[in-house]
Amino acid sequence: MSVLVSLIVTVGMLAIVPLGLRLLETPEGPATSGLRALRRLWPLPGLLGALSLWLPRGAPATTLAVCYALATLALVPLALLRAVRSRTLTPAPAEVAALTALVTPSIAGVCLVAERWGHHLLGFDLTVLRLTVAHFHFAGFAAALTAGLVCRTVPGPAGRFAALSVPLGTLTVLIGYFTGEATELAGAVVLTAGMWTVAVLTWRDIRPGARDRYTRALLAASSGVLAATMVLALSWALGEATGLPRPTLTWMAATHGLGNALGFALCSILSWRRLKETAV
Repeated sequence: MSVLVSLIVTVGMLAIVPLGLRLLETPEGPATSGLRALRRLWPLPGLLGALSLWLPRGAPATTLAVCYALATLALVPLALLRAVRSRTLTPAPAEVAALTALVTPSIAGVCLVAERWGHHLLGFDLTVLRLTVAHFHFAGFAAALTAGLVCRTVPGPAGRFAALSVPLGTLTVLIGYFTGEATELAGAVVLTAGMWTVAVLTWRDIRPGARDRYTRALLAASSGVLAATMVLALSWALGEATGLPRPTLTWMAATHGLGNALGFALCSILSWRRLKETAV
């Protein structure tokens, strides 16, 4: 499982985050300027972070992980600048999702440093920390990013629900790490509802409007895979909370994890980049 999770996280570091950052750019402002500069620099910390995954735990791996964590933490003040620029205490749902996408990689970065150091951060098992790194690259960054894009493209209650429920579900799952399986299950239910809404809106409203077959295929793949992988997430959380049979961690990594990384996140971000390019 460790090798598979490392492969999944590597995809997140080297592809999902740098490609997704371009989709978070807004009209000119300090946050956008900083985001562009960080995106141009990202290949270096991304490569160092990915390399840290393949080294034994210890000082060299931790040093490389710190380099990556610093890059993720640099996204947090950019999120704050973006929030200040909106000049409102209640950002629009799509903006809530965008801000969530900017903040969540920092959680992954901090957990990566602790896991590579061999430190049980807040008492968590090292395997849990490694899975948290993956979770906040995909259920955090990629899911919130996509939900925000869907909300901006498909106005209405369903789009707003997706943009708000994905960040809320992600936050509730995080709280569940500390408060127990029942809270984690509640977060999984909210997150699943939001992601299923993203899948439906992508398939029904966004895919038909794509100008070329390749983009439509990417959108179809991302929505179809997402619908399936969230069933697995829900079954895992239900098993944790109730003691019912659930998939093993290895099985979850090979299905839910790999499916979300390649089938949902990568296909989704590639398709949205193509949509953005054809809209210009």
